Amino acid sequence: MADCPVILESANSTAGPNYVLEKYESALLILLGFGGFSVILALIHNAIRKQIFHDEHNLDTTFDAGGDVSTSLTAVTVASQLFWPADILQSATITTKIGIAGPFWYSVSVILNIFIFPIFSVQFKTRAPGAKTYLQIIYARFGKKAHVVFCCFALLTNVVIMTAILLAGKSTIQSLTNDISDEYTLLMMATLFGSYSLIGGIGTTFYVSYFNACLIFVSLIIFFGNVLHNSDSHLDNIGDVSKMFAAVSCVKGPDENTGSSFLTFRSGVGILYGVIGFFVASAVTYCDQASWQSRIAAKPMQGVWGFLLAGAMWLAIPSTMATTTGIAYLAISSENGTHLLTSDQIDQGLVTPFIAEKILGPTGGILILTILSMALMSTGSGEVMAVSSIIVYDIYQTYLRPFRKDLKQSHCILCGKQIQVPEPEIIEDQSKAPSVCDCNSVSDCQQCADDLCRRAMKKVHGVHSPFRCTIHGSFRTYQNYLIEFKNWCIIWVTICIIPYGLFVFSVGIDLNWIFYVGAIVTIPCFPAVILSIVWVKATSKGLIAGGITGLLVGIAAMLIAASTYEGGLNKFLLNTSQDYSILAGTSCSFGFSLITCIVVSAFTHKIKSEADADAEWKKMFEIDNPLHPWELNLRQELKEQVYTKKPSYDQIAAAFRKAKITAYVGGSVCIILVTFIIPGVMATFPVLDEIEFEIWVGLTQAWAILMGLIAIVAPPVEEFLRIRKQYLRNKKQPVEYSLHKL
Repeated sequence: MADCPVILESANSTAGPNYVLEKYESALLILLGFGGFSVILALIHNAIRKQIFHDEHNLDTTFDAGGDVSTSLTAVTVASQLFWPADILQSATITTKIGIAGPFWYSVSVILNIFIFPIFSVQFKTRAPGAKTYLQIIYARFGKKAHVVFCCFALLTNVVIMTAILLAGKSTIQSLTNDISDEYTLLMMATLFGSYSLIGGIGTTFYVSYFNACLIFVSLIIFFGNVLHNSDSHLDNIGDVSKMFAAVSCVKGPDENTGSSFLTFRSGVGILYGVIGFFVASAVTYCDQASWQSRIAAKPMQGVWGFLLAGAMWLAIPSTMATTTGIAYLAISSENGTHLLTSDQIDQGLVTPFIAEKILGPTGGILILTILSMALMSTGSGEVMAVSSIIVYDIYQTYLRPFRKDLKQSHCILCGKQIQVPEPEIIEDQSKAPSVCDCNSVSDCQQCADDLCRRAMKKVHGVHSPFRCTIHGSFRTYQNYLIEFKNWCIIWVTICIIPYGLFVFSVGIDLNWIFYVGAIVTIPCFPAVILSIVWVKATSKGLIAGGITGLLVGIAAMLIAASTYEGGLNKFLLNTSQDYSILAGTSCSFGFSLITCIVVSAFTHKIKSEADADAEWKKMFEIDNPLHPWELNLRQELKEQVYTKKPSYDQIAAAFRKAKITAYVGGSVCIILVTFIIPGVMATFPVLDEIEFEIWVGLTQAWAILMGLIAIVAPPVEEFLRIRKQYLRNKKQPVEYSLHKL
């Protein structure tokens, strides 16, 4: 550093990436190319659900893809959806500011949440196997007040995430497309999000996420091949690891880095970004219904292994892409000692498209636009489905048009009677005994079988004949109505993206601001969600107090910290997104929410005995759809258990004991590995020399190639085997499975 110090000055121009597409070309690529491709996938998914699984008319299938997604498909979907469009841009931005420590600590913070999540998801799937949203658990346990509060938190989280997606999409599309307006950009993105969601539901998102993951890994290989292994590169400092090292090692990095070098993992500001990134990732992972929706679509064991594999896949993406593009940007900028982009352009996330276009020409710009479009489809459609599921399950079905109003706990939704009388209770006067539900299971209902056969064979004047089953008929009609409502809900949510996006663009916030400040207002939901799943003594008062307290204190802490910077709150967008403003806001939001939830719940709970605890957990366990009970989906795993209509919680726990052990052991090992062992090893190198830099870059490339092979090969193989297994099962038991699924 001392022999060749290069200080990168601010850019004097606003050149940015060159336009590589005209407006009509972007529309053809995004709408007809990716939009059309996704619609074809949606039609294929629908055909599979109809011909093989026979559940295309099931409302729940729209939001859980049948509840039996394979391990590898879960992994690529989790990895793909967590790799936001913002990540494609933001991780490279951090690299240009901090160096290799930026994407490293950023990756550690996010992957830590991925490895923690299996522990909570397996609790979710065993304690509330019938729940489709985490808000249903809050409603079942804590009632309307807490449910309304956290519905607001959930929708706020979706708004924050959608804002980040729209800003990332705008930055890249408009930087690579000539003369394209905000309205035109939003129309393309809204069409992309809503088109296949309406046709195929969340199941198509899994298929699209697979192709998104494939495209990302292929693009990674193309990028680092041209940046690190291209002897014919037209750029002096690009094409060879040694040349890049020589260029970047001479550039002065942040003072907080060891040796003021960009090539060190010992970075105070990098660790700071890691802490902030952990809170941001926590808000996204645990407070976003889209996250839970994709993750509870798998059975417990498949979900656990899917998460662990997803963490390994996700780690390969930002660490490789950000290091490659960010270091390439620094190497090119070092030639004239000036940043090639302005600070505003860097904060907008234009480093990645700029480097792609600089190295690969127009092809690079098209490649980035392709990656972004696929990522937009995965994450954007996931948010559309998340908002729609909240509206359908937690607003419309719960408050606006419930099937049975004022339904009490432990009462049957079909007949309104108590499901069972407590065993210890002995009632001498039988005239005073409560009416007990005697509704038979849909799988044993002959009237339902007759209904379904009649509707499959005959139509009256072009309209399906009405359901005649005296037990399930009315609820089937209600569910069909909800399916129609779901379609309109998806359409209107998609349409609302356009006016909302115009509002966001007019406000002037950038991607960096919403990415970090948004976490402050959403993370207070995190402790409440987790405690509602794992702590029996959590109460409505505790969760509400914790969520609101965390929100208010977090915002106040952010504003106080921002006021200490030059210009104070007069420079609101700049100073509220400063490092210590975000750290103060996120840590206070999370800390005060957690402490308040625990303390208030400890003083207000009514759990006095084991029986009280069992009764509390049972509230979650009883969440179910009587037409498509969760027991049918888990019947294969429960075949060794003996029960009548529904297994007990103890039987579920016994059946999935291995899944829990895998989650605890596997999650703990991975957490220790990425939190302590790997960072500890990296911290032993003050500043990387050329050999160490080559080893690090080589390891990231090798890991990306390995994970890419798994991501490309495993999902289609597993999906084919799963479909084949169901097909053979249908041939053996066609009547039973048709009845179960329909």
